[in-house]
Amino acid sequence: MTVFFRKRPLLAVLAVSLLVNAPARAADDDLDELRAAPDSNEWQLIKNDRRHQIKLYAKRDLGKRLRSFKVEYEAEGTLDALARVSFDLPNYPRWFFQMKEAKLLRRVSDREFYYYAVHDAPAPLPDRDVVLHVTIQPYNPKTGYAMHEVVSVPDYLPSKPPYVRMVAENYSVKWTPIGKNRWRNVSEGYVDPGGVAPDWAINFVQRTAPYQTVLGVLRMVRLEEFADGKEQPAFSYGRYQE
Repeated sequence: MTVFFRKRPLLAVLAVSLLVNAPARAADDDLDELRAAPDSNEWQLIKNDRRHQIKLYAKRDLGKRLRSFKVEYEAEGTLDALARVSFDLPNYPRWFFQMKEAKLLRRVSDREFYYYAVHDAPAPLPDRDVVLHVTIQPYNPKTGYAMHEVVSVPDYLPSKPPYVRMVAENYSVKWTPIGKNRWRNVSEGYVDPGGVAPDWAINFVQRTAPYQTVLGVLRMVRLEEFADGKEQPAFSYGRYQE
């Protein structure tokens, strides 16, 4: 999951996020959560959106300079609809937080592929790019879930200045059925944008990016083109029957 705001000076981004688009108390709460972000290796709840039933967690693993994230939520739709949203690369900029571009590099099978993405970074920082390897585990009654895993492959392509190649954008996305066309999602991972950027700013945006991306998923999966599409998804989670 990408971790950057649109092109604006960093202080302006924080000012807009904390002072203009939210009440003063909410801004103070955000800053308090940032200051109190955990440094232990145990998951700590840092955001609880009861309206959308989204919970966001963070922790700092030993040997990593930045925090890992975990997000939990529920979504409605068929498994094919979830796959259409999850693997329709050209549409990623419509919902994936601050993603400018996503394009397929290599299709290995309907369960494995490589793609290239560009993330928008705040000025004056250069935008980031990344090559990602995606593997899909189709739904299996024995495991009781479908999932896909994303791992960055920094050396897959030569660097493309002025972009900075990301060190890591590694995460997993797991869908578990909890009712008719209803799914529980647990996604967790670690992102390191590489290059030079203040750790506190990266950690702050890491708190925002997973949450905003989840809101994008929930919005997209309700759209007719994804919910009721007649074509098979480009890459499949397999079949689920109650």
